[in-house]
Parts: sequence; structure tokens; C-alpha cells
Amino acid sequence: MPTPGSIYSEFITRYTKDLKAIKTQLFWSSMLRLAVFLSIGFSVYVFWSFTRIVIGAVILGIVLFLILVTRHTKIQYKKAKLKALLEVNEIELKVLKREFSELPTGDQYKNPEHEFSQDIDIFGAHSFFQYLNRTALKEGQENLAAKLTSNSIDNIEIKQEAIRELAQKVQLRQNFTADAKLVDTETKASSIVKWITNYKTFVPQWMSWFPKVFSLLSLGVIAAYFFSFITGAQLLLWFLIGLGITGAFLKRINELSSHVSQAQSTFQQYFKLLKLIEDAEFNSELLSSFQSKIHSEAAKASQILKVLSKHIDGLDQRNNILLGIVLNGFMLRDLTQSLKIEKWIDSHAHQVKNWFDVIAEIDAYNSLANFSFNHPNYVFPELKENGSFTKTKGAVHPLINPKDAVRNDFEIKDNQFFIITGANMAGKSTFLRTVSIQIVMSNVGLPVCATSCEYVPTKLITSMRTVDSLVDEASYFFAELTRLKYIVDEIQTDTYFIVLDEILKGTNSTDKAIGSRKFVERLVKTNAIGIIATHDLSLCEIADKLPQVQNYYFDAEIIDDELNFDYTLKHGICQNMNASFLLKKMDIVE
Repeated sequence: MPTPGSIYSEFITRYTKDLKAIKTQLFWSSMLRLAVFLSIGFSVYVFWSFTRIVIGAVILGIVLFLILVTRHTKIQYKKAKLKALLEVNEIELKVLKREFSELPTGDQYKNPEHEFSQDIDIFGAHSFFQYLNRTALKEGQENLAAKLTSNSIDNIEIKQEAIRELAQKVQLRQNFTADAKLVDTETKASSIVKWITNYKTFVPQWMSWFPKVFSLLSLGVIAAYFFSFITGAQLLLWFLIGLGITGAFLKRINELSSHVSQAQSTFQQYFKLLKLIEDAEFNSELLSSFQSKIHSEAAKASQILKVLSKHIDGLDQRNNILLGIVLNGFMLRDLTQSLKIEKWIDSHAHQVKNWFDVIAEIDAYNSLANFSFNHPNYVFPELKENGSFTKTKGAVHPLINPKDAVRNDFEIKDNQFFIITGANMAGKSTFLRTVSIQIVMSNVGLPVCATSCEYVPTKLITSMRTVDSLVDEASYFFAELTRLKYIVDEIQTDTYFIVLDEILKGTNSTDKAIGSRKFVERLVKTNAIGIIATHDLSLCEIADKLPQVQNYYFDAEIIDDELNFDYTLKHGICQNMNASFLLKKMDIVE
């Protein structure tokens, strides 16, 4: 069976070949446009004294040149998309080698007050988000960040089903990402939705027929000039009348043109994205629901949005000064296109938000499905309604290189609390983050890094990396107490899995021991489940009085004057600590 790496390599070979062919097409397309341009110039030079022939040659040349420009633009788009597809596959090969430091870190989503994201490196450099995220749109990235931090345990099986299905649609995902990468991100989709929802029309309704009549009259005037029924001055007068009518609305047309030009890249690409979603065959409930949100009885959303994009293209032709002046003088082109855009907005503005939301959802689920595809050996947790909170075999943190991974088996039963002891660097904190990230991944619907996993869906709350605040004049100890109070309050109203790492570090050892013991006792009395890591071996004595508490540890051994770790979770209490050894080993103390 092909591996993800072999599939990406095959795609790179194919797209590199296609890109070479497209570059050849672009070269000849450019030469053809140049030939048409030179032909126009040659015709003007040869027939300069024959005004009507010159005008006819120029008009014919402009029409042909515009056709070639349109064709050239389509070829350029194919080139841009192929380059985007190459980038997508090159990134995946790098990430498979654990090279992802150049990807977005998601720092902007950090929140020290969140239930868990600050403690378990969801965001930031070398974070899970950086490893996972392949979104191409800002809205998709925000959607993905929201999924990771939602702490929701609803509809996990439905999410799993969607991720499983989308994971196997590699080309659909990559085409979606490549098209999305070509969106000009200077204008946020939310800003476009806001503008289009609140837009006020300005073109009078009689303009729906008047430009057509005016264009027909213009055609007659031009014909009359060519057959010498009217003079050039009379033709010019008619032309100026057309410019005057358009000029009366010039300020509002310019405002509309400015807004839609900024959004044009989004509309151009979004109708392509919608079409990909519409044409896909989805069986999962969630992906099918996304499709239903963009279906319309009258027409497909992609076609509706494509119409708007064409209208905007038509209005953008005014930016070609020569062409814009001619079309407005004889056809009132700006008013015609403005009215088409306004009618579109009036009919479909209420649908745009739903379409954009679906695109953001698919963009986010693309990342989740891509993660699943890249890790075929990961397992989707088997969801349980009761029993052990989790029973996992072969667990390891997804950011640890498989070559260096030491897998652990563990089972945490309902109302059970683990106390984890161990030497410095023995693996306590890594284990806590492994369990925590497994919960987050399970709740989002992702497969987890384990050989098997049974899981009762539960929300996560942690206190592992307390941050003091100089701005709020809060000491570290007070900040930690505030966090613990937050945890106590939250578990009164909802069920959480609690993860704690060396609490009450901001006080003396005796006070810390007493306080930690009382806090764990408080949690156990509320039937809380969770884990606490500590260096305080006296805390382990709680297990003698409370059967819900279990002691586990990570060991360290000194062999041949070297410190050795096996990073394996063991039942019991750690007896080997390494601080003194390390101080001597590093010549810090004698």
C-alpha cells in the first residue's frame, strides 16, 4: 500500500512536468499577443490616411487582444495553481520528516486563562497547532484554532466519520488548499460579509433598460458615421453625452468599484472552492450537512458566486482607461455592470455568510483530515459511555519523533486520581502532556498516537504552567492560587479530567506539602479524575487512606556514572532522584 510520502513524491513529479508544459504555453501565448499588437500598429501605419479602416482595424484588434488576454489569464491561473499544489506536497514531505518550524505558530491564539491551551503547547513554536495546521485561509485557521480550544465533547463520532472520509480524498483536499492559497488575503471574508450585508444601492431601476437602448442607438450612430451620414463632430458629441450620463454617477461607481475590486480575489476563488465542495461525493453526516448549506433550489452556490465574479470583472474593465472610456461613452458600461452587481447583492447577500462559513469549516477539516492521512498507524479512540475514563496502549506524544518514542500503557478508571513521581527529566511532564493532548485530539475527532484507545469523552482542565503578571501586580503564588480556584469552581458544574504539574511552587516546602495534600483530597472528594505530577514524595501517602488515589512513577538510574532514563510508567513511588548527581556532574557543586 502506498505511503503518504510516496504519494506526495508522485504528485510532485506529475505537477513539475505539468508546470513545464504550462510555461511553454505561456510563452507562445505572449508571442501571439505581441503579434496582434504589432499587427494593429502595422495596420495603423499602412492605412493611416484611411480613417475608417484604421478605426475598424483598431476595434477588431482590441477585441482579439482582449480574447487573448482572457486566455492568457486562464493559463497563468493554471500555472499559479500548479505552483501551489507543488508547495502543498513539498510541505507535507518536510513535515513527515518533522521539519515544520517555518509553518504558522498560532501565537495569536494563545490565552493564559484558557482551560488547557497554555499548558500543553497547543499554540506557539513547535506546537501541536504548528504541526497540524494546513489551512490556507485566515477564517479556516481561526476555525481550526477554535476547534482545538472548544473543549467540546459533542458529536465526536460524527467528527471522526468526517475526518476518516475526507482523509482519503487527497486530491480534493489538495485542490481545495491550492485554490484557497490563491485568495488575496488582504481583505478578510468577515469584512466582505459585513459590507455586502449593509450595502445601499444607488443605480436607478430604469437603468436596467436605458443602457441597452443607448447602446443600440450608439451602434446606429457609429454605422451612420462609417457610411458618411453624420460627421466626426456629431459622433464625438454623442460619445460625450454617454460620458456625461455615466459621470453623473461617477463618485458612487468609484466607491463600488473600490470595494468589489478588493474582494474580487476572494469571490473568484471562493466560487471555485464552493464548486469543489458541491461536486464532491460525501457520505458522512457532517460533510453532507456542509454541502446542504450551499445548495440552492435555483442554482448552485458556486454558479451564483461565479456570476458576481463576472460582473466584477466587467466593472474592472473601466481600469483600462482607453477601453473604459470607449465602453462608457457608447454603452454606459459602468452603470450596466453596477446595476448587475447591485441586483446580485439584493438577491444573495443573505446567503454569503453561510457559504463563507462552510468554506472555513472545510478548510479547517482539511487540516484534521490531512493529519489523519499522514498518520495511518494512529487509532481513532473507541468511545465509551461509562467505565474507565481511558484505557490506552502504546501511547506517545504526537510531536515526539517515532524513532525516539517510548510508548506507555495506562488505564485511568472513573473517579481515579494518579500521583506521578519521578526524577528530573524522567518523563513526568511529557506524560502529562501526552495524556492531555490525547484528550484534545479525541474530542476534536482526530486519531491518537497509540496502538489502541478506549475513551469516555471528558473535558480537560490543567494547571501546569502558571504565569504571574507584573501588570496586574500579581505574584506567582497568587496567580497559581487563582488558577486552582478556577479549577475548583469549574468542576462544581461540569466533569473534567484534571492535570496538575507540581502545584504550589510559590511557597515553602512544608506549606506546599500540606497545601497540595489538602487540595488533592478536595478533588478526590468531588469524585474528580486526573493526574498530578510532583517531587514531593509525602503526597503519595494519600493513597494509603484514599483508594481512589494511585501512585505511579518514572525512574532514573545511574549506570557507569551516567544518568539513564527508560521513560516508562511504573506502578509505585519513585525512590531515585537526580538533582544532587546532576549538580556534581556539571561541576556546579563539589
